[in-house]
Amino acid sequence: MTAVGTEPGLADRILGGWLGRIAGNMLGKPVEQGEVWTRERIDRYLRRADALPLTDYLPEPPSESDSLDLRPEWRVCVRGRIHGSCRDDDIDYAILGLDLLETYGFAFSTEQVGDLWLLRLPYLQTFTAERAAYRNLANGLRPPLTATYDNPYQEWIGALIRADIHGWTCPGAPRRAASLARRDAVLSHTGNGVYGAMWAAALISAAFTAPTVRHALDEALTVIPASSRLARTIRRVTSLHDTGLAWEDTLTTLARETAGLGWIHTVPNAAVLTAGLLYGDGDFTRTIALTVRGGLDTDSNGATAGSVAGVLCGASAIPGQWKDPLQDTVRSAVFGFDGVRISELAERTARLAQAEVRGPGTDVVGRME
Repeated sequence: MTAVGTEPGLADRILGGWLGRIAGNMLGKPVEQGEVWTRERIDRYLRRADALPLTDYLPEPPSESDSLDLRPEWRVCVRGRIHGSCRDDDIDYAILGLDLLETYGFAFSTEQVGDLWLLRLPYLQTFTAERAAYRNLANGLRPPLTATYDNPYQEWIGALIRADIHGWTCPGAPRRAASLARRDAVLSHTGNGVYGAMWAAALISAAFTAPTVRHALDEALTVIPASSRLARTIRRVTSLHDTGLAWEDTLTTLARETAGLGWIHTVPNAAVLTAGLLYGDGDFTRTIALTVRGGLDTDSNGATAGSVAGVLCGASAIPGQWKDPLQDTVRSAVFGFDGVRISELAERTARLAQAEVRGPGTDVVGRME
């Protein structure tokens, strides 16, 4: 047994997180419209294309009518058409988070997160809570008002999708990862929106040292209030899974219990994500496939599920059909990063993780085989 900071596999796991995030995002991108692409409709599409079980990127539309409701990016996100990743905010925020830590270090402030958005991120490439916060920043407001003024999206999924970098750079230190994610999230979110970011960062951090995905999920729950709706919903998913209920029935139950929150709200998406992780049981392909088939915010959920599964198994164990078409290349709207290599992003992330693990005051105590 060796300390997590000196384990040679750490770099491979961080690369696995990046590759998994990008592959999961690409898998879910064509059907990212939860009101249109329900779980049932996604599976009908896959059956018509003879693509169940899903073991690769989505197939091309089986008919012209199917293509009409897909996101326009489907032409560069389906099997045989992928030549590097397409641009998406789920990846932009991971890149922006890396730039944040390289620029300001782990002692960054919420105000500095906002400064970097204004400098590096085009306004029209932000959405929902992030766009509201960006507008508030440009109008001279400061946190926490940037999150609360004229922002009806405060508990939506945006902060959660920004959390991966904090998990990757704090391997085996979920509370430290959650603390960093919270400092980032409060620029644009409140309540369950912030808890979602803390939970996701802790989950990814715990995946570096947890023996199973269930252990990582249990550990991640300890960083958010037990009485929050997010925590109660995640516990509900795990309890249904423990009874042996089928994946489909678990999601049907949770859809009923979270009805009315909307398809971009943190809570129902965390339910879909938790179910994908539990029923995927550490298998990379099964995890991202089930998560995307679960519907709602498919590209965001696929990205986070891929990040967790990629950290658990490492880049070397991710099947080639997921990573090879990415051609080690990322398209990004973040100024100065378009066309960057995935391997370079992972190497830079690993340097930050090593510095954090070895720095004073770290709480990294986890160990890896």
